[in-house]
Amino acid sequence: MEPRTPSRRNFLALSVGVPLGAALAACGTSGPAPAGGGATSGGAGGGGAKATYWFLSTQPQEGVRTRAVERFNKANPNTPITPTAMQNDAYKTKIKSAIGAGQAPTIIWGWGGGTLRTYVQAGQVEDLTSWFEQNAAVKDRLLESSFGAATIDGKIYAMPAETMQPIVLYYNKKVFEQVGATPPQSWGDIMALVKKFNDADIAPFALGGQSRWTSMMWLEFLFDRIGGPEVFQAVFDGQKDAWSNPAAIDALTKLQDLVKADGFIKGFSSITADSNADQALLYTGKAAMMLHGGWTYGSMSTDGGDFVSGGHLGYMNFPPVEGGKGDPSNTVGNPGQYLSISSKATPEQKEIAKKFFATTILGPEDAKEWAGTGAVPVVKGADSLFAGSKDADFLQFVSGIANNAKSFAQSWDQALPPAAATVLLDNIAKLFQLSITPQQFATNMNAVIGS
Repeated sequence: MEPRTPSRRNFLALSVGVPLGAALAACGTSGPAPAGGGATSGGAGGGGAKATYWFLSTQPQEGVRTRAVERFNKANPNTPITPTAMQNDAYKTKIKSAIGAGQAPTIIWGWGGGTLRTYVQAGQVEDLTSWFEQNAAVKDRLLESSFGAATIDGKIYAMPAETMQPIVLYYNKKVFEQVGATPPQSWGDIMALVKKFNDADIAPFALGGQSRWTSMMWLEFLFDRIGGPEVFQAVFDGQKDAWSNPAAIDALTKLQDLVKADGFIKGFSSITADSNADQALLYTGKAAMMLHGGWTYGSMSTDGGDFVSGGHLGYMNFPPVEGGKGDPSNTVGNPGQYLSISSKATPEQKEIAKKFFATTILGPEDAKEWAGTGAVPVVKGADSLFAGSKDADFLQFVSGIANNAKSFAQSWDQALPPAAATVLLDNIAKLFQLSITPQQFATNMNAVIGS
């Protein structure tokens, strides 16, 4: 693929799958962040500058993030980075408030896309375009596709980091064997399995519905499989009444059909993803399947006893919908994670952050650690990191998804501006609770297109 810089309004270009084969395709303190969490001066070993870095406390990812900081600080004792880890929803609230108050940490962890665009429009993050030009070796080690969600109006405002995270349909092989079932190959199969598992008093799907973004994954795939990625592209482009596309209404209706058929664990609206309770339902056999991010493989491996190591976890891409236009190779999720530098940081703190990016983030040791969590880092040649890994089969599966996908679309709540994303998540919760109809969902979302 020829290198290219996606335009700001090309959602599809944010994350088109790149062949992985020969060129794959790339905590310190915990709890609440310090008040006014901007970077501070002063510090270790003789009073050099000190930078700050906020990120998620998800496991086992937090350890990789923390150890990267520790390695950097050991090599740079006079210019250290102070890390702070938080849970997903708490982080989103805290970082938004801090950036709005001009008190962001030096290094801002995020997902790129629409949220990054709002930071750029408010002048809150550094333009890194010229820095990447001057540090071509840093850019060259990363997947070209990972820069899409870091790019606004042709300029780069974030360092791609960590891993590609497609959304995966997981299933418990033992439970399937128990009821004599096979993994679904179509939407019709999914609906048939719902009845089969309910008859066996097993929840068909685990879901942390209180978190809402986990429910969103279902719509992302249904929109794609029924109408192709162009359906959400129209929303992203701000086309009037794009949510009323017949394919969108069909997807919303099918989702509610699944809810009405008791497709999800009872009480799903009170289960949070941050607690990993949805994953526990799968590996304990209380639920047969789960649609969730690739990152959950690592936590299920850590927390699920012999569920993963014993070969009891199955995984697959989301199946096609009968009569749908979407390519069944398509996937959705996070093409990467992204590190920006606060424009409010001091020149010294900005230099610390840039040195951290150049010397540590997705360097050989960092990339190896990310592969060790059961994920595919967004670096070229990452397939060489899988050799001998106990997770090699899963890592190759993820690599294959990215290699074969016609479209690897960014998660909606990250692709959209924050205001529209908030309305989206609120309406998704209502859709799953059956308190609004598909048509009402479309009307509500059409009202915030382009906001």
